Amino acid sequence: MKLTIVGSGYVGLVTGTCFAEVGHYVTCVDNDENKIKQLQAGIIPIYEPGLETLVRKNVELGRLKFTSSIDEGVKNGEVVFIAVPTPPQADGSVDLSFVEKVARSIAEVLTEYRVIVDKSTVPVKTGEKVAETIRRYCKTNVDFDVVSNPEFLREGSAVADLMNPDRIVIGANGDRAAAIMKDVYEPFHAPIMITDLNSAELIKHASNSFLALKISYINAVAAICEASGADIGMVADGMGADKRIGREFLNAGLGYGGSCFPKDLSAFIRISDDLGYDFSLLKEVERINGDQLERFLKKMRSVMWVFREKKIGQLGLAFKGNTDDIRSSVAINIAQRMIEEGALLKTYDPKGMEKCAVAYPQIPLVSDPYDVAVEADAIVVATEWKEFKELDWLKIKKLMRTPLIFDGRNLLEPGEMKNLGFEYYSVGR
Repeated sequence: MKLTIVGSGYVGLVTGTCFAEVGHYVTCVDNDENKIKQLQAGIIPIYEPGLETLVRKNVELGRLKFTSSIDEGVKNGEVVFIAVPTPPQADGSVDLSFVEKVARSIAEVLTEYRVIVDKSTVPVKTGEKVAETIRRYCKTNVDFDVVSNPEFLREGSAVADLMNPDRIVIGANGDRAAAIMKDVYEPFHAPIMITDLNSAELIKHASNSFLALKISYINAVAAICEASGADIGMVADGMGADKRIGREFLNAGLGYGGSCFPKDLSAFIRISDDLGYDFSLLKEVERINGDQLERFLKKMRSVMWVFREKKIGQLGLAFKGNTDDIRSSVAINIAQRMIEEGALLKTYDPKGMEKCAVAYPQIPLVSDPYDVAVEADAIVVATEWKEFKELDWLKIKKLMRTPLIFDGRNLLEPGEMKNLGFEYYSVGR
């Protein structure tokens, strides 16, 4: 099939590339001409494991191409996916101006039937607004359908998630569009759920908010573990063995971050408020998550007394491992807080430093993970990169002024670190 993806960020680029990988012919559109030129030259603007290889492969095979022309994209694609940013606003609501602009642009060049798909995470009833916008701005009385097809990609494993999905949700109010979308996803051999448009839009916000709830719940339990001398890892294992609960998203730490959970949770709270329901449970989830950073800093101060003029090394800047995404990163927040309190900070991240240097020039960066340890009074583990676990920690100890570690991701084993001679602190154990 001929497909078009409007927006070539994390979601759009991965989605388009994986569609090409299973045999579709994909046109990726973006209004950032520099990004398009980079992609045409084989330069991938984001880090996602496995993505670069697949992009180059499918470009060479002629199944994947990039353009800045929305006209070209709509003409080439039987199905047009909208995968543009939906950033949060100050009041927690979602900025839908990018979606509206794309809908209007599609309408202005639409000349024959197309399925228009909301791939971006949007509030319920957005699909109705997209359809209304297209009808308003379309120059001809051409037929079209609007579908919701929410993505469930995790940064760091997005390619694997899209190639092997748990389920595919298609929100369509008509049989014609639903049948076309089934054809799009036929190569993926995954369960397909057909819902109405509004239900599909709610599924994404409800899912991410529930996962955020699990994270905040286990972080609240971690506080009880610290107070009682229990081990949060053992408690989470015991809980996760219950098939009704599951072990995923029961990892205590600094709290969730990134471009999805904080935004989607705030949006769902605002959506609920607008619909007349006070979703106080999710407001508490949000509060607990915010408290995690404060609890961690309080723990650090209780040991170090003050941060001023202390040399502190931080491992991690991305909001999670296996990505270069630093948006709403708790690791960035903790670095900023320590700097504000006078710490002499050095930071390292395997993939996130280039973006950090642009967005947060005040955060000092070093090119080697061992450099953060030189004469350090303490080291903070702020992102769960696998390679941090595999560092030569005995070498790090020898480089430090005082062998003090604050592990905000429970990445290291307490017993092993203490055997190496570290004073070691983690979360909930």
